[in-house]
Amino acid sequence: MSEFATSTAPADVVRRQYLASAAGDLAALRATLAPDVEWTEMAGFPLAGTYRTPEGVTAGVMERLGEDWDGWTAHDDTYVADGENVVVLARYTATHKTTGRLIDVRVAHHFVVRGGLIVRFEQFTDTALVRDAMSR
Repeated sequence: MSEFATSTAPADVVRRQYLASAAGDLAALRATLAPDVEWTEMAGFPLAGTYRTPEGVTAGVMERLGEDWDGWTAHDDTYVADGENVVVLARYTATHKTTGRLIDVRVAHHFVVRGGLIVRFEQFTDTALVRDAMSR
């Protein structure tokens, strides 16, 4: 097993979360989350709200995104790490299954990592662009 796979460094834990998400490996994604994780999708986003527990996050966010979008991917471009805080500048790409509209939306994610697990997540994005792609 590689050092990266077991690293508890906050940026490495967050990177494993993105890799698991991109691969559709929800078990590996849940393994990066603390049992009492608080995962907040921004107000105005289709899945707005705070989700708790690793199972709650994958069922309430990742599985639902997969139901509505083809190819939903968060492309993690730039990492800014300061202690337990990791901010990732990224973008979402996907095609809405009903409208066929594409998105390519910039996003910032703020993670807090403690003890090798993500304990908090908050999303910042242009929710209007996502909603527009969902509208006929």
